[in-house]
Amino acid sequence: MKNYLILLLLFTSLNADLVELYRTKGIQSVQQYLENQLTKKEYWNNYLKDKDVSYGYYETIKYILICQKDTNNLQVFEKDTNEFKKLFEHKVLVGKNMGDKKTEGDYKTPTGAYELTKKVQNLDPFYGPIAIVTSYPNIYDKIQKRNGHGIWIHGVPANEKRDPYTKGCIALQNQDITNLDQSIKLDKSILVISDKDLEHVSKDDISTLLSELFLWKKSWKQSDISNYINFYSNEFKRNNGMNLEQFKKYKKSIFSRKEKKKIILSKINIMPYPNNQNKKIFRIVMDENYKTVNYRFKGKKELFVELVNNKMKILTES
Repeated sequence: MKNYLILLLLFTSLNADLVELYRTKGIQSVQQYLENQLTKKEYWNNYLKDKDVSYGYYETIKYILICQKDTNNLQVFEKDTNEFKKLFEHKVLVGKNMGDKKTEGDYKTPTGAYELTKKVQNLDPFYGPIAIVTSYPNIYDKIQKRNGHGIWIHGVPANEKRDPYTKGCIALQNQDITNLDQSIKLDKSILVISDKDLEHVSKDDISTLLSELFLWKKSWKQSDISNYINFYSNEFKRNNGMNLEQFKKYKKSIFSRKEKKKIILSKINIMPYPNNQNKKIFRIVMDENYKTVNYRFKGKKELFVELVNNKMKILTES
């Protein structure tokens, strides 16, 4: 309640109608009005007006690493207020074979977007001074039945020759991997790997995704099964293996309880997800605070979505 009163005071000088809404219908009506604004593309268009979203929309991610496989190139950007500032760019080695990684030992570097999970040192000298572990395979890889593991960003042997390609990792010269390690924070970084030049993200796409995301949340909160399921692709498969029909049946059972829900989505990061399926796919990672009388969840929510005719269609989720 206190937070909404603070919001009300902030809006008072800008929108007298909100004061009248509060006076005549109470604070819950003001809350509903503000939540509805988040479902409108016009609101997000205005919000993004001065923001650069060329490489995605990020509320907590600060460093974006973009690896382009066909040119053996790694660019590192820092999100600086409303723009992306290039820190540096290095030549790299990638998997011998191009295309999406599908199986262990196919000599392919994955295509997609991944976290950097940890740094490893004191390795076999073949991997140089440092290796940074990626989150491949993610849940989208898994529903696509892609396997393999141990996809790292690492260095090269200091005193021996090596092949001009890797088994699937991304390899940098040792001074470059050291520079990378010293320039970024792993828990605030994302790695985007593309087969070719990464197409810039448009503000229109990000506005669409953000407004659709909050419309999805609204239908979820209201237990509106028809509208809620419309946000899911016919190809949907949950990380636990449920297909769309099974998921619909499961959610219909839960929604039938008509429980009052509290759902807060925050720390939203939306990144492009390169793919060879000619789809406009994005990975959305955010914090979710969900509470009903009988159940509580506070943690990470991950969606892989496709934009189809200006509509968000969820391909998988965790």
